[in-house]
Amino acid sequence: MNDQSERPVADLRTNLRAPLIIQKVHLGHVRPAFFGYSKNISKSGMFIATTNPIEPGERIEIEFQLPPPLTGSARCLCEVVWKRPFGSHLPFEPGIGMKFIDMPEDISERIDAWIVDQQQP
Repeated sequence: MNDQSERPVADLRTNLRAPLIIQKVHLGHVRPAFFGYSKNISKSGMFIATTNPIEPGERIEIEFQLPPPLTGSARCLCEVVWKRPFGSHLPFEPGIGMKFIDMPEDISERIDAWIVDQQQP
């Protein structure tokens, strides 16, 4: 796409073919711990399916592998913007909407380009 007007509207979010494993990063030397699975992603945030969601406004540092065919991983501070508790919104999964706070710009751009590619027929 050469013309910016051809670009899909807003901050696109795409569903992932295979969920990404999200790890909560601890300060110090403690290894990252499993936090949940990401079901969709955008350059500015993601949904994380988890049965133990944290409260809106809380911040955590996470790490995850970028969706294939992208390579590498991303690590950033995120803030919970909304929460869906277990059992309250069936048939939807419990989880949280996370906003990336300090995602490196190059990774954000790679995610955005990947999403645009996913929208192509």
